[in-house]
Amino acid sequence: MPGKQIRVLIVDDSASVRQTLTAVLESDPGITVIGAASDPFMAAKRIQEEIPDVITLDVEMPRMDGITFLRKLMSQRPIPVVMCSSLTETGTETLMQALEAGAVDVILKPKIGAADYLAEQAARICDVVKSAAQARVRQKAGRVVSASAGGPSEKLTADAMLPPPSGRAMARTTEMVVCIGASTGGTEALRELLERLPSNAPGIVIVQHMPEKFTAAFAKRLNGLCEVEVKEAEDGDPVLRGHVLIAPGDRHMMLERQGARYHVSVRPGPLVSRHRPSVDVLFRSAARAAGSNAMAAIMTGMGDDGARGMLEMHQAGAFTIAQDEATSVVFGMPKEAIARGGVDRIVPLGQIAMEILSEDRRR
Repeated sequence: MPGKQIRVLIVDDSASVRQTLTAVLESDPGITVIGAASDPFMAAKRIQEEIPDVITLDVEMPRMDGITFLRKLMSQRPIPVVMCSSLTETGTETLMQALEAGAVDVILKPKIGAADYLAEQAARICDVVKSAAQARVRQKAGRVVSASAGGPSEKLTADAMLPPPSGRAMARTTEMVVCIGASTGGTEALRELLERLPSNAPGIVIVQHMPEKFTAAFAKRLNGLCEVEVKEAEDGDPVLRGHVLIAPGDRHMMLERQGARYHVSVRPGPLVSRHRPSVDVLFRSAARAAGSNAMAAIMTGMGDDGARGMLEMHQAGAFTIAQDEATSVVFGMPKEAIARGGVDRIVPLGQIAMEILSEDRRR
């Protein structure tokens, strides 16, 4: 939203969190906090006075919990909502419900007084709020979302994790690896995509921008809904037909090859394209290891993570597709990939599964 201040309403029962979030958000010149409410009832009154562009919403609050308030809000007056929660195992399950109910993103509750938190996470929180302000939210629903992992002002490329592709990867084989990148809007978009795939679909590796621990709950949820087996990736996991590996939050995931077989490497590292995990890192690794044996899909999300890597995959002979604007919550990542010339085909969300299966049959 260039040239316009993004107006944010903070809803959290903790005064210290409200104070810290206000300071973090207002450190960005493009964001202004129009109010901070201690519960949903106070928030509702504030919304009657002025409609914010984005709401940050705590989960556990007095008088009404955040999920109930979110559902009421999305059914009556949809506003982009970013859930704000502490990092707990039980909390991740609740936040999955929030994403299903229409939340646009998830951020971790500030660790008060932690300098290292503010150094990296403040920029991420501002990025998430900016992304949410661009999201298309729909009444009662919401193809919902994921958490970004932005970072400090310096923006590293995939060079920080591995060198660019050199020469051609191995010749095309009968097996194909599908690499997918998504961010804002991605959790529900990925659910819709994976639910359309049969149990014998080609092996899939996914980077979805999301904080650590949330990816495990997300993978578990998808595994219960889909015919393919879905899990959070661990270092050394093989890429197998009928299986989906999701990069763990706060770790990069790379595709590697041993002979004709593929596996993933999961490693720490700097933020790349302001994300960890980064789509650019996964896509570059696929260009190096798989070349024309790979297929790539870039889906809804803000920013340009994945655009460079998709071009590298395209140049290495991979078939590449992008989700179209009409079905994207935020048409940022696909738009950038298209602009760089790395996309072979632009398709709506509902057609991506068919493209994967059609490409698989052509092998």
